[in-house]
Amino acid sequence: MILLSSALELILENRRIMNKLVIDAANEKIFLMIITKDDIYNITKENTKINYEKLTLILKDFLNSNSLKLEDIQKIYVNRGPGSFAGIRNSLSIVKAINIARKVDYYCYSSEDFKDQKDVKYEDIPNLCEKFKIKKNLIKPIYLS
Repeated sequence: MILLSSALELILENRRIMNKLVIDAANEKIFLMIITKDDIYNITKENTKINYEKLTLILKDFLNSNSLKLEDIQKIYVNRGPGSFAGIRNSLSIVKAINIARKVDYYCYSSEDFKDQKDVKYEDIPNLCEKFKIKKNLIKPIYLS
């Protein structure tokens, strides 16, 4: 019975759609992207103190506008810098809270991790994290001074 249960769990996991969320609040704009099996959605917001304080609300509204919930996200990719201290701190805090509450794995990437790559696009981030073996659930921010 245990073997059958494990096999069924594996089949269900393979059928599960892997929705990915990319968060970048380290740069000039706050950027959010959702990558689903069939579509890619993104938004940008002004990089201001007010928006940093509302980042969880912005994220919630973004998910809602695309008929998704936090429970629909399986992996999160967050820019750890270099860049804005406040943006990095807030986005990392939110991702860590989601990890604790929902057990969603996250990957902290940096543009420096992909410096040998040309024309890196946000939709490439999940594959690049896998290619460059970015460690899961590890936070090492890079702040600009």
